[in-house]
Amino acid sequence: MEQGNNPGERASLVERAIERLAEPSAATAPSAVQAIEARDKEPVEVTAPPPDPATAPSKRRSKQATIDLAKLRSAGGFSPAGIFTRTTEEFRIIKRTILHNATKRRDEGSLNSNLVMVTSSRVGEGKTFVAINLAMSIAAERDRSVLLIDADLSKPAILARLGLKADRGLIEVLEDSSIDLADVLIRTNIESLTVLPAGGPHPLATELLASTRMEHFTSEVAQRYPDRIILLDTPPVLATSEAAALAMHVGQIAFVVEASKTSQAAVKESLGLISICPDIGFVVNKMPFQFGATRFGSYYKSYGKSYYRSGKKRE
Repeated sequence: MEQGNNPGERASLVERAIERLAEPSAATAPSAVQAIEARDKEPVEVTAPPPDPATAPSKRRSKQATIDLAKLRSAGGFSPAGIFTRTTEEFRIIKRTILHNATKRRDEGSLNSNLVMVTSSRVGEGKTFVAINLAMSIAAERDRSVLLIDADLSKPAILARLGLKADRGLIEVLEDSSIDLADVLIRTNIESLTVLPAGGPHPLATELLASTRMEHFTSEVAQRYPDRIILLDTPPVLATSEAAALAMHVGQIAFVVEASKTSQAAVKESLGLISICPDIGFVVNKMPFQFGATRFGSYYKSYGKSYYRSGKKRE
């Protein structure tokens, strides 16, 4: 009889096989439970979860600063508090024309229709005073905001007039394309008014302002802030070449003329350099006040008419 045919013998073989399977073996792989226990004993590197974009602080945040409004009022500036002054009324008249032109040009599909350059023939005619007060007046509008840019890189004055301080501004944006505009803007205590300083001194400030980079900057800022009026306080036309270069990229120009002092020859020469701009309006500054005299708005219009009668064709 062959081994294994006996039922009792077959049963004992099965039992021995079961016993051998129950014995631990060095070659046998660890069970799933053993593997988990071994893994839990090993040190685990803890990685912090990525920040939630909705709650994480923004890396780009404009600087906040306070303008001394009482000081501006005492210097004869525009009062955003609704106090009636001659300056307040004069700039209300001026801004109406500027806002009308900006809206009209935008509806016609013109590029950079919200860019307004403020300049003059020579130094000392009051262009910075006009730029600041015009910005204040536009910021007082219910549905308007304004970005005031100090583009007079050789002789910046806006920060000093407003009592603000900044280390960086337009120069740094033009020189380094990695600097975002939001990093150098100054938000003010006037909710609808933001300021872009000129920036630090630079030996090639004139070249930067007349560069292709400045051309790209004006287009970018006009499209980036289409709901804003963007005012550029630029150098005088006859002092440097920057104003003539910028005239090609703005929608309109507020040309400041000092009453009883700026010569007709200086005005004509300046207009010849910036005539590429489609809209040039005149602001007669430092006009002596006379009781019963024609209002400021009439000066603004009549000066423009005399210019157009002199042969300038309005485009």
